[in-house]
Amino acid sequence: MAKTKPGKKDLDSYTIKGTNKVVKVSDCVLMRPAESEKPPYVARVEKIEADHRNNVRVRVRWYYRPEESIGGRRQFHGAKELFLSDHYDMQSAHTIEGKCIVHSFKNYTKLENVGAEDYFCRFEYKAATGAFTPDRVAVYCKCEMPYNPDDLMVQCEGCKDWFHPSCMGMTIEQAKKLEHFLCSDCDSENDAKRSMNGFPASPINEPKAEPKRRKR
Repeated sequence: MAKTKPGKKDLDSYTIKGTNKVVKVSDCVLMRPAESEKPPYVARVEKIEADHRNNVRVRVRWYYRPEESIGGRRQFHGAKELFLSDHYDMQSAHTIEGKCIVHSFKNYTKLENVGAEDYFCRFEYKAATGAFTPDRVAVYCKCEMPYNPDDLMVQCEGCKDWFHPSCMGMTIEQAKKLEHFLCSDCDSENDAKRSMNGFPASPINEPKAEPKRRKR
């Protein structure tokens, strides 16, 4: 009679080898790439299991970096931006190097300090087709580009839209010294009605002044 092959068992957690860091289901982790010169892969743990020999494997859902996507990295992609893909895999738990945090776009923009373990995600990505969800996002400035949280933007006190200093003919240093700002359109129309309110440095940090949103 043939022996029944011992089954696998689900685990609640896994301690990263050589550390005291505990990984649980739904945690985001850094995984060792095959090529040492590449940055670690980022994934979300969906399941942790061990076989009868106590070999631990994890089912992961991969995050893609913009340069790993079909369309490649674009101007509005942040340095720490990731796309949550529909690509799943089983991997040895020994390839987990550490833990990280993948924030929502809104929460990421509220961070006072961005650490090495901080990333953000605002799109889901279909690896086979290169399609994104959502497929449209709010755009700003006269260049009509989505917001890159790595870039300083200034808010017009007239139309409440947000602008890149370079698109307004200013340097970053000049923009940081501004107390008030009107875009060229509002400046010509409302020269006598300049507001005395200051502006925040990021669109997400100003709940009272909703930017004009155009779909792209």
